Amino acid sequence: MTAPAKAESTPKAAATENTVIMDTTKGPVTIELMPEIAPQHVERIKTLTSQGFYDGIIFHRVIDGFMAQTGDPTGTGMGGSELPDLPAEFNDTNFGRGVLGMARSSDPNSANSQFFICFDDCSFLNGQYTVFGEVTSGMENVDRINRGEPPIKPDAINTMRLAKPMAPNPSVPGEDVVQPKAPEGSDAE
Repeated sequence: MTAPAKAESTPKAAATENTVIMDTTKGPVTIELMPEIAPQHVERIKTLTSQGFYDGIIFHRVIDGFMAQTGDPTGTGMGGSELPDLPAEFNDTNFGRGVLGMARSSDPNSANSQFFICFDDCSFLNGQYTVFGEVTSGMENVDRINRGEPPIKPDAINTMRLAKPMAPNPSVPGEDVVQPKAPEGSDAE
């Protein structure tokens, strides 16, 4: 089994096209996505992140010693994006502290936009949910997210951004991404 790196505050080296910066009400969290083990799930997270889908969404289910779940625009645990559900991409990566997995219903092929971050070892989820990333810094901020199902005062994702914007994927309908404009006076215009 592949064991993810320990998820604490030590940042990894340079940001890649698979680095996500999630600014929460508790502080920043850096996530490294794992396209080598869950390419469709990583693509979905990148697409929704690029569209600003996660901005302002609360952590609606936060269980001490287990995980913090977010990604539902309704805040109820029943919502998702308008994109179709994803087929499972179960892999042998351990659900350890700081690992991100896609939430789903009882149908293994029902993951859409909701995801969770493990507070502690959650190896009982191995082979039942898709691992798609891990926290590389800011896990102390995840640890501070208010608990509850739902929390009385839920924390939220203020903004979620790709460290390096992705190019449009013309082969995937509905997944065109608008590139940000270069700063005025730069050579990139």
